[in-house]
Amino acid sequence: MHLLGPSLLLLEYLAFSDSSEWKFERPHTLYSWDGACVWIPCKYKIPRFSEALENLTLYRNYEYDDATKNFKGSILYEDRKPWNYTFHPKRVQVLGDRSSNCTIFINPVLEQDNGHLGLRLITKTDRWMEKIDLNVSKTPLSPHIQLPPEIRESQEVTLTCLLNFSCPGYQIQLQWSLEEPGITLTTLTTLTTKTVSTQSKLTFQPHWTHHGRNLTCQLWDHNAERIVSEETVLLDVKHAPKEVTTVIQNPTRIREGDTVTLSCNYSSSNPRVTRYEWDFQGFRRENSPGMLIIQKVAWDTMPITCAACNQWCSWAPSVNLDVQHAPKDVRILQISPSSEIHSGYRVLLGCNFSSSRPRDVHFFWKKNGIFLKEGKELGFDSISPEDAGSYNCFVNNSIGQTMSEARMLRVLYAPRKLRVAISPKDQVMEGKKAVLTCESDANPPIFQYTWFDWNNQNLHHYDQMLRLDPVKIQHSGAYWCEAANQLGRAQSPPSTLTVYYSPETIGRRVAVGVGFCLATLLLAFWGVKLQRSWKRIRSQQGLQESSSGQSFFVRKQKVRRAPLSEDPHSLGCYNPVMEDAISYATLRFPVGETDTPRPGDAGTLETEGPSPNRDDTVTYSVLQKRRVGDYENVLPDSPEDEGIHYSELVHLGVGERPLAQDAVEYVTLKH
Repeated sequence: MHLLGPSLLLLEYLAFSDSSEWKFERPHTLYSWDGACVWIPCKYKIPRFSEALENLTLYRNYEYDDATKNFKGSILYEDRKPWNYTFHPKRVQVLGDRSSNCTIFINPVLEQDNGHLGLRLITKTDRWMEKIDLNVSKTPLSPHIQLPPEIRESQEVTLTCLLNFSCPGYQIQLQWSLEEPGITLTTLTTLTTKTVSTQSKLTFQPHWTHHGRNLTCQLWDHNAERIVSEETVLLDVKHAPKEVTTVIQNPTRIREGDTVTLSCNYSSSNPRVTRYEWDFQGFRRENSPGMLIIQKVAWDTMPITCAACNQWCSWAPSVNLDVQHAPKDVRILQISPSSEIHSGYRVLLGCNFSSSRPRDVHFFWKKNGIFLKEGKELGFDSISPEDAGSYNCFVNNSIGQTMSEARMLRVLYAPRKLRVAISPKDQVMEGKKAVLTCESDANPPIFQYTWFDWNNQNLHHYDQMLRLDPVKIQHSGAYWCEAANQLGRAQSPPSTLTVYYSPETIGRRVAVGVGFCLATLLLAFWGVKLQRSWKRIRSQQGLQESSSGQSFFVRKQKVRRAPLSEDPHSLGCYNPVMEDAISYATLRFPVGETDTPRPGDAGTLETEGPSPNRDDTVTYSVLQKRRVGDYENVLPDSPEDEGIHYSELVHLGVGERPLAQDAVEYVTLKH
């Protein structure tokens, strides 16, 4: 490692010293413009067998003269040995040590300096003319932008703005038109025997938006205080397709079942797009025209996306078709309670759906097909068994209407509405069959029935039906049942079963009854007859005993006669209604035998006043027997009408009679 440096120096020395020819190192061509300057770095080596340099001359646009065997032209600079090292400000100067450095400085350089320069070096034994190309333009040089072979998006790249000019003391600056964050600028000045240049390096990460943009490098002259030249290039940034979008071509809102057309668009691509890909319902499809047509689009179509591809593929954001459709997946939710529903509970049902386009919807409810109400929720403050049934929720929007599946609402409750049903009817003939059924309403169903008779006696029968086959008279009476489920028990009201005798039983019992009745009637007849005989005997005995008491019994036949209403002295009065009546009359008589009758009373006597202690009266009564055909005072064929006449005469004997008003009192009792 330590010998490497001296070895290189030795090789360089040998390259110059071992050669038998002149060796020069300098730029091939120098560039400048009128009014600027030029710096020409130069190194040389005299051949090994030559002596020291004796003369140095700089020609401009020299020519060789064959006649004189020498060069001729405008001499810009000449110096001889002994060398003058004193610095004199001249337009052209040859700088160096006259042994190896031949650097030339021209300031200012003129347009007529354009061409070639000749550097003539002479020793005592040898001479050499070195040609140097000098390009002096009228206007300042233009910088040159060097681009890499390929510029790719987001890959760091360095661009170089090169000016083949550099001259100490002449201030210039290269500047770029691209000024963005993240850009790095580096300026480098080179003055070597191989290159004389000024360059500015621009390092950045290109964006796809840089593609197609102009990039300019400008030469700023501080002496002129202006931009004196520039160069512009067009950036060619390789990038994938950009701003790829999926566009729905349908002019109106899409409805379920419509045909949908989509296109894949992009804004920029370098190189150009060569193909397209589609992601639809999870499948990749390639379609070069960049169009996708969907027949009968579904309401739940997944978002769709496309890709535009060159060397790379760029995917567009997915697009939702927003297919308009009626509400989907409509269902009924039981909000509360979360468990079983018992009678009396507060119940709240809700209506929900999964998707609807548009989202503006209306709710309403039906029970067993009958409209109930509008609204998203259906509530029962105290639910009853009558609220059980099949419920449907309906949701509609501007597209259509959707009905939920039927929701059976089950309400649990203890037995109720118990009653005993008798089949075939509640009146049955003995010997037939009677079925008593305990009908009830309960949820959950009844698991036990118990039967009781009219004496509340448990019959120890636990089925729903109580069969009486054959039914007997003893089965007549009231029956009731008791039913139980997991929530409670209840009792039915009693129902009466009436059992009738059969014709055979009725015949037997009628025969026995008729015999008994006949016997009873016979006994009653003889009893009545004996009683009447006994009463008659007793009555005769009483009359005989009471004859001293002035009472008598008379039976006489009474002859019906026409009423004599015109007779004022009649003591009787005829009335047709008396034919079917009991007639009762009382006759009152005077006290003494010699009492004088009162004028105006025919056959009737009256005394001054009755005795307070005696009641001398005659009671007369007639029991008249009904006769058929006696109507409107039409007399029957028989002139006589038998009747029973009874009268009682009190105190008809000798004695003082009480005074009484002579009158006849007549009373009729209808029957």
